[in-house]
Amino acid sequence: MLLFRVEFNSLEDMPEQVKLFFEDEERSEAGEFAAAITEKYEKIVEKLPELDALLNEKTEKWNTKRIGKVELTVLRLALYEIMFDEEIPEGVAIDEAVTIAKKYGQDSSGAFVNGVLAKFVKKGDQNS
Repeated sequence: MLLFRVEFNSLEDMPEQVKLFFEDEERSEAGEFAAAITEKYEKIVEKLPELDALLNEKTEKWNTKRIGKVELTVLRLALYEIMFDEEIPEGVAIDEAVTIAKKYGQDSSGAFVNGVLAKFVKKGDQNS
Protein backbone atom coordinates (compact mmCIF):
# COMPACT_ATOMS: atom_id res chain seq x y z
CA MET A 1 0.00 0.00 0.00
CA LEU A 2 1.41 3.33 -1.06
CA LEU A 3 0.07 5.15 1.99
CA PHE A 4 2.04 2.78 4.25
CA ARG A 5 5.29 4.21 2.87
CA VAL A 6 4.53 7.57 4.52
CA GLU A 7 5.52 6.01 7.84
CA PHE A 8 9.02 5.24 6.60
CA ASN A 9 9.81 8.19 4.35
CA SER A 10 9.65 11.97 4.63
CA LEU A 11 6.92 13.72 2.67
CA GLU A 12 9.67 15.26 0.54
CA ASP A 13 10.81 11.76 -0.47
CA MET A 14 7.33 10.52 -1.29
CA PRO A 15 7.22 11.59 -4.97
CA GLU A 16 10.16 9.23 -5.57
CA GLN A 17 8.40 6.54 -3.52
CA VAL A 18 5.28 6.90 -5.66
CA LYS A 19 7.40 6.42 -8.76
CA LEU A 20 9.10 3.35 -7.26
CA PHE A 21 5.74 1.96 -6.15
CA PHE A 22 4.50 1.79 -9.74
CA GLU A 23 7.80 0.50 -11.13
CA ASP A 24 7.55 -2.62 -8.96
CA GLU A 25 6.88 -5.64 -11.21
CA GLU A 26 4.11 -6.91 -8.93
CA ARG A 27 2.19 -3.69 -9.51
CA SER A 28 2.67 -3.47 -13.25
CA GLU A 29 -1.02 -4.27 -13.80
CA ALA A 30 -1.89 -1.35 -11.50
CA GLY A 31 -0.35 0.97 -14.09
CA GLU A 32 -3.68 1.63 -15.74
CA PHE A 33 -4.99 2.82 -12.35
CA ALA A 34 -1.83 4.74 -11.41
CA ALA A 35 -3.40 8.17 -11.86
CA ALA A 36 -6.43 7.32 -9.72
CA ILE A 37 -4.32 5.64 -7.04
CA THR A 38 -1.90 8.56 -6.95
CA GLU A 39 -4.73 11.09 -6.80
CA LYS A 40 -6.38 9.34 -3.85
CA TYR A 41 -3.03 8.95 -2.07
CA GLU A 42 -2.33 12.69 -2.51
CA LYS A 43 -5.77 13.63 -1.17
CA ILE A 44 -5.22 11.45 1.91
CA VAL A 45 -1.72 12.84 2.53
CA GLU A 46 -3.13 16.39 2.38
CA LYS A 47 -5.56 15.43 5.14
CA LEU A 48 -3.06 13.51 7.35
CA PRO A 49 -2.85 16.19 10.07
CA GLU A 50 -6.64 16.40 10.24
CA LEU A 51 -7.08 12.62 10.12
CA ASP A 52 -4.49 12.11 12.86
CA ALA A 53 -6.13 14.78 15.03
CA LEU A 54 -9.50 13.04 14.63
CA LEU A 55 -7.96 9.67 15.49
CA ASN A 56 -6.21 11.12 18.53
CA GLU A 57 -9.54 12.57 19.71
CA LYS A 58 -11.41 9.27 19.48
CA THR A 59 -8.83 6.73 20.61
CA GLU A 60 -8.73 6.25 24.34
CA LYS A 61 -5.28 5.62 25.85
CA TRP A 62 -3.86 5.54 22.31
CA ASN A 63 -2.61 8.10 19.85
CA THR A 64 -1.16 7.97 16.39
CA LYS A 65 2.37 7.70 17.81
CA ARG A 66 1.49 4.46 19.67
CA ILE A 67 -0.72 2.78 17.08
CA GLY A 68 1.04 0.14 14.97
CA LYS A 69 2.01 1.26 11.48
CA VAL A 70 -0.28 -1.23 9.72
CA GLU A 71 -3.26 -0.28 11.86
CA LEU A 72 -2.52 3.44 11.53
CA THR A 73 -2.33 3.22 7.76
CA VAL A 74 -5.59 1.28 7.58
CA LEU A 75 -7.30 3.71 9.97
CA ARG A 76 -6.14 6.74 7.97
CA LEU A 77 -7.40 5.27 4.71
CA ALA A 78 -10.76 4.21 6.11
CA LEU A 79 -11.28 7.44 8.04
CA TYR A 80 -10.54 9.43 4.88
CA GLU A 81 -13.15 7.35 3.05
CA ILE A 82 -15.70 7.81 5.86
CA MET A 83 -15.17 11.55 6.25
CA PHE A 84 -14.30 12.78 2.75
CA ASP A 85 -15.08 10.19 0.04
CA GLU A 86 -18.80 10.23 -0.72
CA GLU A 87 -18.45 7.43 -3.27
CA ILE A 88 -17.62 4.82 -0.63
CA PRO A 89 -20.31 3.88 1.91
CA GLU A 90 -19.18 3.97 5.54
CA GLY A 91 -19.92 0.27 6.04
CA VAL A 92 -17.83 -0.69 3.03
CA ALA A 93 -14.91 1.44 4.23
CA ILE A 94 -15.05 -0.22 7.64
CA ASP A 95 -15.43 -3.76 6.27
CA GLU A 96 -12.47 -3.32 3.93
CA ALA A 97 -10.36 -1.76 6.69
CA VAL A 98 -11.09 -4.64 9.07
CA THR A 99 -10.26 -7.18 6.36
CA ILE A 100 -6.94 -5.50 5.58
CA ALA A 101 -6.09 -5.16 9.28
CA LYS A 102 -6.79 -8.85 9.87
CA LYS A 103 -4.65 -9.83 6.89
CA TYR A 104 -1.62 -7.62 7.53
CA GLY A 105 -1.85 -6.69 11.20
CA GLN A 106 -1.74 -8.57 14.48
CA ASP A 107 -4.41 -10.95 15.79
CA SER A 108 -6.33 -8.14 17.49
CA SER A 109 -5.94 -5.60 14.66
CA GLY A 110 -9.31 -6.23 13.05
CA ALA A 111 -11.21 -5.67 16.30
CA PHE A 112 -9.11 -2.60 17.14
CA VAL A 113 -9.69 -1.00 13.73
CA ASN A 114 -13.40 -1.82 13.84
CA GLY A 115 -13.74 -0.31 17.33
CA VAL A 116 -11.97 2.90 16.41
CA LEU A 117 -13.84 3.41 13.14
CA ALA A 118 -17.20 2.68 14.77
CA LYS A 119 -16.72 5.89 16.77
CA PHE A 120 -16.86 7.89 13.54
CA VAL A 121 -20.14 6.63 12.13
CA LYS A 122 -23.66 7.36 13.22
CA LYS A 123 -25.56 4.62 15.01
CA GLY A 124 -27.36 2.49 12.48
CA ASP A 125 -25.10 3.46 9.56
CA GLN A 126 -22.40 0.90 10.22
CA ASN A 127 -22.73 -2.41 8.41
CA SER A 128 -19.97 -4.22 10.29
